[in-house]
Amino acid sequence: MKKKNIFTLVVCTCLFLSVSVSAQKAYWASPNDSTAKKLIAMEKMWLDASCNPQPSLKEVFANDFQGTSTSGIRYNKEEAIASDTNTPDRQCTLGDVKIHFYGDTVALAYGSESSLRKGADGKEYKRCLVWTDTWLKRDGKWQIIAAQDNVVECPK
Repeated sequence: MKKKNIFTLVVCTCLFLSVSVSAQKAYWASPNDSTAKKLIAMEKMWLDASCNPQPSLKEVFANDFQGTSTSGIRYNKEEAIASDTNTPDRQCTLGDVKIHFYGDTVALAYGSESSLRKGADGKEYKRCLVWTDTWLKRDGKWQIIAAQDNVVECPK
């Protein structure tokens, strides 16, 4: 009988600890959150790579990164950091970015951006995107592990 009580106590304690450990605190970053500021700066670096090469951009992406382009095509880290030096965009502008943390190691960035680019006809047009990027902190370093981009109508 005593063994059964000890076993029940051990099981209940393990269940309690597993529930409390797995309950991650989720919250929106405040405007002065230093980690959110760093993530937004790295988002800006990725956008700026469309206008000018950004040599340190490779550090922003995890090696196992996967993204989905505006046309629905998947791409990896190498494709994400490749710069099109023949027809760079102009006026790369980062819009509003919100960061939502899930515990200490996962964050989602919800943002928007715009740039001027040349179409197939050679004419310049304004391109606007909204996106969601998933960040993971591994080995003390925040990196993007997934991205989803969508073209939207530019505000007038």
